Amino acid sequence: MAPPQRPAYGYAGCSRAVSSLCLAFPGLSSWLSCLYAAGRWRPCSALRLQHEGGSPAFSVYQVFESVAKKYDVMNDSMTLGIHRVWKDILVHKMNPSPGTLLLDVAGGTGDIAFRFINYVRSARERQLQQKLKHHQNLSWQEIAESYQEDKFKSLGDSQVVVCDINKEMLKVGKQKAQHLGYSEGLSWVLGNAEELPFDDDKFDVYTIAFGIRNVTRIDLALQEAYRVLKPGGRFLCLEFSHVSNPLLSRLYDLYSFQVIPVLGEVIAGDWKSYQYLVESIRRFPPQEELKAMIEDAGFLKVDYQNLNLGIVAIHSGFKL
Repeated sequence: MAPPQRPAYGYAGCSRAVSSLCLAFPGLSSWLSCLYAAGRWRPCSALRLQHEGGSPAFSVYQVFESVAKKYDVMNDSMTLGIHRVWKDILVHKMNPSPGTLLLDVAGGTGDIAFRFINYVRSARERQLQQKLKHHQNLSWQEIAESYQEDKFKSLGDSQVVVCDINKEMLKVGKQKAQHLGYSEGLSWVLGNAEELPFDDDKFDVYTIAFGIRNVTRIDLALQEAYRVLKPGGRFLCLEFSHVSNPLLSRLYDLYSFQVIPVLGEVIAGDWKSYQYLVESIRRFPPQEELKAMIEDAGFLKVDYQNLNLGIVAIHSGFKL
């Protein structure tokens, strides 16, 4: 079935939207003028991937190889920093306990992995404090020895495996981990979401944040997620979705198609990659359709939570 087409907007409507943005961001006007003169931007132009013989003119791999170094900066720019809140909500929804084994797919830059480690460390610290409260009759030396022994295992045997198909994204993630001081319980694996290099029934939780829409065969990726999860394991997917409010949807489309590619050009010097990212969001299945696909893969108790009126959604399911 052909993907839904984005609504066509009149030139005047788009021009007014772009003019408002130029007033809000004075430097944007001069950039648009330069891009217009170079033939790189037209108001209300159809920002669509060019195809050659039915295949994209540049691959998804090349897109993320191109944007890897500026990926975090662009995420902040495109979402005004709100993506950080969405990822926090995902990890709180996961609510991992010490000992949890997490697989984070398409997680190259480490955002979910680092949050997972922070969350588990906090839970482990609370456990340790509770343990010490129950040992009030111990000597100071015994308490100190017990504290130091447990302190060496700040994650309580938890581990997170970051799996990504793109070497450049993994490289950026490893550099961030080193800079931020993350090493314990963290590993990096080059792998394809449609053919994961892991045994069956291995992980407690599988997460994929802003990655599943870039998978060629979503159904295969979901089947692989089901395969590698232990019985009782949980699947969590954070992804851009479909806005139900007509007015917000119209404003969101104007921002996505007229501004995000411009930001990509200004910040990362890469128009095409961010044009692709916008198009991939619009082609992605709506919430109920993705829910049905997750159920078809074998997951039970599948539901989803809309964030910011459906701009993004968190889908959850269990392998029971």
